[in-house]
Order: sequence, then structure tokens, then C-alpha cells
Amino acid sequence: MTEPVGTEEGRAITAFSARLHIPIQLRWGDLDAFNHVNNTSMLKLLEEARVRAFWRPDEGEEALSTAILDSGIDAGVITLVARQEIEYVAPVPYQRRPLEVQMWFGKLGGSSIEVCYEVYNDPSFEERVLYARSTAIIVLVNPATGRPTRITPEMRAVWAPYTGAPIVFAHG
Repeated sequence: MTEPVGTEEGRAITAFSARLHIPIQLRWGDLDAFNHVNNTSMLKLLEEARVRAFWRPDEGEEALSTAILDSGIDAGVITLVARQEIEYVAPVPYQRRPLEVQMWFGKLGGSSIEVCYEVYNDPSFEERVLYARSTAIIVLVNPATGRPTRITPEMRAVWAPYTGAPIVFAHG
């Protein structure tokens, strides 16, 4: 069952199988001399997907139902990446159609969340290609104290439906 949860650049963002599906457009500058997406660019693409999934939009913009965090230092909570791991499955060539980043939570902890990602080619391609999988440990922090802060009941209620099995990387 597919449930629309927002739109991005005129395309429906959907949630099914406990995952968010976010289209992310490649830029020519994301490629390296070997004509595939550079590893540092992949981190930026995953960051963009994470921001779209979890930060509230500006007034008049559409967003996912999971976008409940305010941005900026005055927001009362900031998100810090404590750890990130990426496993590359196939090189990502330049393509005009957006990549599809699928996201879910492997774990909702006390003040941290495990965000899981899988990066695919656009769903309109006949043959689907998994390019990469990644996990990021995000810690919620009070910007005034610099200390971790608890996940609120609102966050837990909104994010819990997107909790699934964590990624198991090939290296063990």
C-alpha cells in the first residue's frame, strides 16, 4: 500500500513498507574524474534527503509528515551526526532523473536515532539499481547546553511508523 506523505519538485513522496521515498536530483558537480558520484558528494546527497525528511519547511512549502524539527540554532534542538557508514554497491553515474533515497529508522533511542538509507535509481527506470546503503547515528542536542536532549513524545509518535530492521553491512 502506498501512502502519499508530501511532494517534492512536483513528484509525490510516498511512504510504504515503513520507508520514506525522497527524490534527490544529482548535479554535474557531484561527479568525479571517474564519471561517477564522488563519495563526499554521496554524504551531501544523504544529508539533503535527511533535511527534507525531518526539518519543517518554510511557510508555503510542502513537506513530509515526518518533517517536525525546526532548523537553526534558535530551534531548541539541533541534530549532530555522531557516526555514518556507507557501503557502495554500484557506481552512481550521472543521470537527469533524480535518485530515490529510501529512509527509515533502525532504532529510536533516548536522544539518538539510527537513520538508515538505501539509494536507488529513479523508480521509472525499468531495471532498479541499488547504488548504496548507509546508516547515520544522529544525536539530538540542546544548543544552549551542548548536551544531548531526549526524543520528545511527538517525535517518537511521528517517526515510529518508519522504524524497520537496521542495515546489515556486507563486511559484518
